[in-house]
Amino acid sequence: MNATEDSPTARLPVSIDDIYAAAERLKGKVSYTPCPKSIPLSEATGCEVHCKLEHLQRTGSFKERGARNALEQLTAERQRQGVIAASAGNHALGLVYHSTLLNIPVTVVMPTVAPLTKVSSCRRMGANVVLHGQNLAEAREQADRIAEAEGLTYIHGYDDPDVIAGQGTMGLEILHQVPDLDAVVIPVGGAGLIAGVALAIKTLRPQTKIIGVQPRRANCLQAALTAGKPVKINVTPTLADGLAVSMVGPRAFEIARRYMDHLVITHERFLALAVLRLIELEKSVIEGAGAAPLAALLEGLLPELKGKKVVMPLCGGNIDTNVLGRIIESGLVADGRLVRFSARISDRPGGLARFAAIVAEQGASIYEIDHDRAYAREDISTVVIHCVVETRDHTHGEELKRRLMEANYLIA
Repeated sequence: MNATEDSPTARLPVSIDDIYAAAERLKGKVSYTPCPKSIPLSEATGCEVHCKLEHLQRTGSFKERGARNALEQLTAERQRQGVIAASAGNHALGLVYHSTLLNIPVTVVMPTVAPLTKVSSCRRMGANVVLHGQNLAEAREQADRIAEAEGLTYIHGYDDPDVIAGQGTMGLEILHQVPDLDAVVIPVGGAGLIAGVALAIKTLRPQTKIIGVQPRRANCLQAALTAGKPVKINVTPTLADGLAVSMVGPRAFEIARRYMDHLVITHERFLALAVLRLIELEKSVIEGAGAAPLAALLEGLLPELKGKKVVMPLCGGNIDTNVLGRIIESGLVADGRLVRFSARISDRPGGLARFAAIVAEQGASIYEIDHDRAYAREDISTVVIHCVVETRDHTHGEELKRRLMEANYLIA
């Protein structure tokens, strides 16, 4: 199907023809990623879940699609001069990798809070990496200054029409792989991905629902929809660092608001839980941004999708290994599998052993324990202990607390 001059897409910055052209351009240059059905995630969510495995791209995210499409359309002179981008990580990785393949000099400006693994990877691939600013907006300002001073071409990570068209090729693949899908649930940062995918899928299969997911701490698309135009918001730290954008792209916004059916906002605890579920059930390490669609389903934000055929793009696997352990622990807490409480026990010999025996009898395991003698003693024969205990789920944790209270251990 081709767009015509009278079609709605002709009035937008990107058309379906642009996406088809990008797909031809990208053949053999980015991976045509699998989109298998996930039996365990389907059981966990009540939907028929298909995962688009974009974390299997060479640099670990879908961003390669847009980066390569934009780079290939630069003039020879612009390629010789070089390119620059501001990115928290995945756009930088995709741009650096494909610039290197095309022998194009590349500079990336990354916020100082960018995940260390992404910074290291960009440097290893030969990019000139500049760390500047506390967020993407400040990094962008520095990139603009460098671009002007050195004559570099700026490649926007989510609002360049060529980038949006490149991301839209994922939508074409999804339709080929799951032609009768009911919905696609897409993580949203600056909206380049949802703009491209929504345009492709809604043009070819209008009945498919396009649903966006943003973290509550970085909900720039929600703010734009409320205001009717892109507005700058205050972004606070989120597990979905790849979605931490202060303002949605104007071009991406125009496309997304036309084709997106609705947007949901997920909480941090469900992002952590989604990362944990993907590790355990899919055997895949997915970063918080890529786990956002599953977070929305686990949080119960999309009850209308029960029993429906749903595609979730697992958009990135470049999680910072330095924080992975903390995210897993947060997920275990959200899942009720780590429980924290305090108890007063006897400070006589055998006091802790009796307490631990009850925990063991209940099928739980002490993960961490700390004795508080300096500040918590009213009775010198007792001591307050602060415990973190491994349990099966929330119900098991409550049962354990009930049993300890029956045994006259004061629980707080």
